[in-house]
Amino acid sequence: MVRMEALIDLKNADPGFRLELAEQPEGKGFMACLTCRTCVCGCPVARVNPGLNPARIIRMVNLGLKDEVLSSDFIWLCTGCYTCQEACPMRIRITDLITLLKNMAVKQGHIPQGVQAQMDIIGEHSRIYPIDDFDNKKRNKLDLPSLPTHSDTARVLWNHP
Repeated sequence: MVRMEALIDLKNADPGFRLELAEQPEGKGFMACLTCRTCVCGCPVARVNPGLNPARIIRMVNLGLKDEVLSSDFIWLCTGCYTCQEACPMRIRITDLITLLKNMAVKQGHIPQGVQAQMDIIGEHSRIYPIDDFDNKKRNKLDLPSLPTHSDTARVLWNHP
């Protein structure tokens, strides 16, 4: 039985997308991908969720499928563990490329709800887990020093009100 893959629609492809990425430090060298799939075989997320396929992401980028890649959920599945990048025989900076794609997606407003919630929490409390007086009481009982309950660092970085 022959497996039929979905056809790729290139009508809305952006041929300059790969060149745009290749100009960025994080995007250097990805056009040398041989599609050997070593990155996929090593990826711990791809083992449990085939939605993350680093070789497919690189192929889509090379085809100029900018909108499809940046609006996708699959780039957000990458945990940034660098396993794919370290295994790549062509030394392609795959994790760095996916991070670049995530940053571009955010700039275009394509942010998954969970990521946006984390950004909002960090923007408000300067950390993903807000520390409060209750936490400090628990720490003090264990002879641990209190932690600051508030910081403006993230607000400055994100221009958060």
